[in-house]
Amino acid sequence: MPASPLDSSLYRDLFGDIELAQLFTDSAEVRAMLLVEGALAKVQGELGLIPADSAAFLHSASMEIQIDPAGLAVETGTNAVPVPALVAAFRKALNAPEHAQYAHWGATSQDIMDTALILRLRQVVTIYDSRLTTLIAALGALAGAHAETPMAARTYAQIATPTSFGAVVAAWGAPLIRHRARLHALRPTLLHVSLSGAVGTLAAMGPKGPLVRAALAQALYLADPGASWHSTRDTIAEFAGWITNLAASLGKMGEDLILLTQSGIDEVRLGSGGGSSTMPQKVNPVAPSLLSALARQMVGLNANMQAAALHRQQRDGAAWFVEWLSLPQMVIGLGRALATAGALATTITPDAPRMRAAIEGGLGLIHAEALTFVLAQTLPRPEAQAAVKELTQQARATNTPLAQLAALRWPDTDWITRLAPEAQMGCAPAEARTFADAARHPKATPKS
Repeated sequence: MPASPLDSSLYRDLFGDIELAQLFTDSAEVRAMLLVEGALAKVQGELGLIPADSAAFLHSASMEIQIDPAGLAVETGTNAVPVPALVAAFRKALNAPEHAQYAHWGATSQDIMDTALILRLRQVVTIYDSRLTTLIAALGALAGAHAETPMAARTYAQIATPTSFGAVVAAWGAPLIRHRARLHALRPTLLHVSLSGAVGTLAAMGPKGPLVRAALAQALYLADPGASWHSTRDTIAEFAGWITNLAASLGKMGEDLILLTQSGIDEVRLGSGGGSSTMPQKVNPVAPSLLSALARQMVGLNANMQAAALHRQQRDGAAWFVEWLSLPQMVIGLGRALATAGALATTITPDAPRMRAAIEGGLGLIHAEALTFVLAQTLPRPEAQAAVKELTQQARATNTPLAQLAALRWPDTDWITRLAPEAQMGCAPAEARTFADAARHPKATPKS
């Protein structure tokens, strides 16, 4: 097993996500940092902080020069950040010392690295939003199509009362609408530039420091935080928490599907599954299991991210390093979970006859609550409950269906109609249709 299964050649198709992983390669990080350095030089030139010709030269070169990340490894291992080696390599590649001296003017490594991270997280947020929208729509269609499909609800892994498959799907999808709204809400505070200088004061840029930060934010289409966030990591921690909560909702979908596809229950069929090396009949619920596993992994990594919010003084290397070790895994892992859930939502098929069989089996004890409330219309409820409890015990003892015993004891009631599953689903069909309607009318994505 490799140290990082997410980008392993062997395991990447199980745990990884190519579209998101490419944003967290060494090359992507170097390219993003050079983009920040170039934009910084450009706005500093416009504000007269550095010579205009040097600013133009640096900005143009930042988009053309290619720097091999491997060449930065030794110094990064010593300095704990890649920016000193990157700036040195950039200056050398410029071959123009009169301009190179103005590169990285007044900034610190964390400014460049954090802003480069945010540039990539902006793309991540857009991908997440798109996948969430698609997933919600697919679940909405599934919920609407099966709003009236009765199935047995289970509590404590035991059959309880009837619900509808559409309502079960709605319970998977409704939280996703809320998660998407939360993503839109956190987007403006997450996507902001970092430019604070050595200790967060912008002292090296003099009185123009705040103007440079605002101009850099505008140039990169990010927000201006108005202050340093080197050691205040609440927005990063909030994003990690959002990832974890969404992964948990997707994991809930996975857990339910593992049980609904279990041998002996077989109420849902997957579009595809995993095979066994020795048992030809197996169709393992790999995708649902992956959703569950990724949700658990997010919980563990999120614990690291929340602990990393405890930054000491004006910068804390140890806490910052923990972010590097945790956040990329979370981003890529959630991407894989969203892609997996999206594929499941369009391929799973409920087996309505199996669902009805589960309701009608078990001597019809699933109807006990409904029977109680029918009787409570003419009897005090405690008496109705006691009578039904007695009948359930008799049903088990004599292996006689509950409805048949009820018909013998109260022959004047149409128990077939009163105990039909469709009569016991309560608001489940309506909730399924409400979600389906909401899924068809998603709110627009706000501009960053």
